[in-house]
Amino acid sequence: MHETINRLRAKKGDEGFTLIELLVVVVIIGVLVAIAVPVYLNYRKGAADKSAQSDVRGAVSAVEQFYTDNGNNYPLDVDGVNSGASGGVASLGLKATSAGTATQTITLSDKTELGYVNKGSYYLLCGHNTGGSDKWYVYDSSAGGSVKASTVTIAARNTCV
Repeated sequence: MHETINRLRAKKGDEGFTLIELLVVVVIIGVLVAIAVPVYLNYRKGAADKSAQSDVRGAVSAVEQFYTDNGNNYPLDVDGVNSGASGGVASLGLKATSAGTATQTITLSDKTELGYVNKGSYYLLCGHNTGGSDKWYVYDSSAGGSVKASTVTIAARNTCV
């Protein structure tokens, strides 16, 4: 037993890691980071897209509430302009006339761009989050149903936003 303890005391000068071992650890950490960063960025884009989709759903509820409160008439206009910039408008007001005051509001998430178009007997809502992917979320009240993802062209986007 004393011999084993003496041998262990004699080996104390061999403490630490070699340069090769440290380099292997650094390479492994680098590979893990290279895998994790793109996955994290995709999660962020997905969350931004879900935020825009949720804002369009909330806008549908606000427009339908406006419809029932104003004698079965859809809003003619919205007050404010939202470009989707960070720190932009947090809500849009729905107005019965172009010069009128807003009686119902649509609450928006950060970086969400939302467009509303009154088509007479129906309306269109388009939403997009600038922090997400290129997906636009469109609701057409004439078709009803759910909010649908779309890759809206610039010409179609300009009719909705």
